[in-house]
Amino acid sequence: MMTGKEYRESIRKLKRRVFILGEEVQDVVDHPLTRPHVNAAALTYELAEDPQHQDLMTATSHLTGRRINRFTHIHQSTGDLVKKVKMLRLLGRRTGTCFQRCVGWDALNALYNVTYEVDLKHGTQYFQRLTRFLVHVQDADLMSEGAMTDPKGDRSLPPSKQPDPDMYLHVVARRDDGIVVRGAKLHQTGAVNSHEIIVMPTTALKEEDKDYAVACAVPSDAPGLLFVFGRQASDERRLSGKLDQGNPRFGFVGGEAMVIFDNVFVPWERVFLHGEHEFALPLVETFASYHRQNYGGCKTGVADVLIGAAALMAQYNGVVSSPHIRDKLVEMVQLAETLYACSISCSSEGRPTPAGACYVDPLLANTAKLNTTRNIYEICRLAHDITGGLLATSPSERDLLHPEVGPFIRKYFKGASEVPAEARLRLARLIEGMTGCTALAESMHGAGSPQALRIGLARQANLNEKMELAKALAGLDEGEKP
Repeated sequence: MMTGKEYRESIRKLKRRVFILGEEVQDVVDHPLTRPHVNAAALTYELAEDPQHQDLMTATSHLTGRRINRFTHIHQSTGDLVKKVKMLRLLGRRTGTCFQRCVGWDALNALYNVTYEVDLKHGTQYFQRLTRFLVHVQDADLMSEGAMTDPKGDRSLPPSKQPDPDMYLHVVARRDDGIVVRGAKLHQTGAVNSHEIIVMPTTALKEEDKDYAVACAVPSDAPGLLFVFGRQASDERRLSGKLDQGNPRFGFVGGEAMVIFDNVFVPWERVFLHGEHEFALPLVETFASYHRQNYGGCKTGVADVLIGAAALMAQYNGVVSSPHIRDKLVEMVQLAETLYACSISCSSEGRPTPAGACYVDPLLANTAKLNTTRNIYEICRLAHDITGGLLATSPSERDLLHPEVGPFIRKYFKGASEVPAEARLRLARLIEGMTGCTALAESMHGAGSPQALRIGLARQANLNEKMELAKALAGLDEGEKP
C-alpha cells in the first residue's frame, strides 16, 4: 500500500491538462486551490498506515489474499459494508470535509456485480477484464474517480435524440485494439487528484442509445482528457491567510471538476460495458445504492465536527449553559445519528450477489440519502443560529493584522472569559465554510437529487405487498368488495 507521501508523489508525476481559473496548472499537489483536497485524499493513505485504524482502513483482498487499502476492496459481507460506514465517519471526523475516494470505490463494486450478470447473458468477458483491473488497482493502491454524471443537454430527450450527441459520453469509433469515446462528465469529485477515471452511463438506455452504453477505465493522464476545476464559495480565501480559510489543511467539499473526453482511446482490456444497453439502468441503480449508503457515514463524521464547532462557539459566546442552546445541540446530534443509523441499517441488511460480493439494501440506502438532503440543512441552520451574526460579517485576517484597526478587532471580537478574538474568528470561518453553498449543494445533489431518490424509493417500496398486509388485518378476502 502507498503512504500519504507516496500518494502525493504519484499524483505529482502524472502528466495531465488541468485548468484552474483560466490557467493551465502543472501541479495540483501544491496549488493552493487543490492542495487541501489532495491532503484530504492523502489521509486515506496515512490512516491505513496507523495500527490503531488498520481494521477499518484496510482489508484482505479476496482476489489475491494480500492486505489492501479498504478503498480498493470489493465488499464480501455485511461486516465489510458496516466497516465501510464506520471508516467514512472516522475520515469525516478527521477532515471535516470530503476525502474523495468513495465514488470510484462504489463504481468498482457496482461494476463487479453488473459485469458478472452481463457475462452470464451475453457470454462476454467483462468480469474477467474487471477482475484483472481490480488486482492492478489494489496492488498499486490507486485512487479511482467514478465518472457518471453527463451534461444531459435537453433533459426531455434521450441521449440518441440530443441535437448535440456529445451531451452524453458515447463511443464514436471502434478499432481492433479498442474504442474511442467523446463527451464530458460534470461535478467529478476528486478527479484532478485521482489515478483512474471509471466511466459509467448515467441513465436507463434503449436499443437506439447503445453507443452510450459504455463503461471503462481511463488513466487520468490519457491523451484527450481535459480537467476544468470548479469554483467553490469563497475559494479565493485559500490564497489568503489561514484564518480566512476556515479549514486550511483540508478545505471544503471534494474539489469537483469537469472532465472532458476529447476523442479518448480506451483499449478493450479496460472496457467493461459496450452496447449492452439493458444493463445501463442496473449499473446506475447498483452504483447509486452503494454511493447513497455512504452519506450516513461521511456526513455524520463531518456533522460531528460541525456540532463540536457550534458547541465551542456557544462556549466562546458565553451561552453554552443556556437551555435553548443545549436543546439545539441535542437536536443536531439526533439528526446526525439518524443518518448514521440509516447507513448502518442498509449495510447490516445487505445481501450476497451472484458475483460473490455483498450489496446494500437499496431501499434503506435511498432512505439514508434522502434524509441527508434534509437533516444536513437543518444541522447547518442550527449551527448558524448558535453561532450568531459574526458568521456572515467577520473582518478578514488582513484587517486583524492591520496596525490601526487590528487592536479594535481584537478588543471588540473577544468572547466570554477573555476568549481571544482570533479564536472566535477562526471558528466562525470554519463553520461558515462547512455550512456554505457548496457543502449544502453537495448534500442535496451528490449521489442523486431528492427526486431521483424518491423514484428509487417508489420502485423498492413494494406497495402491493403492503396493501395485502392491510387487507388481511381488515378482514378483506382476496377479491372481496368493501
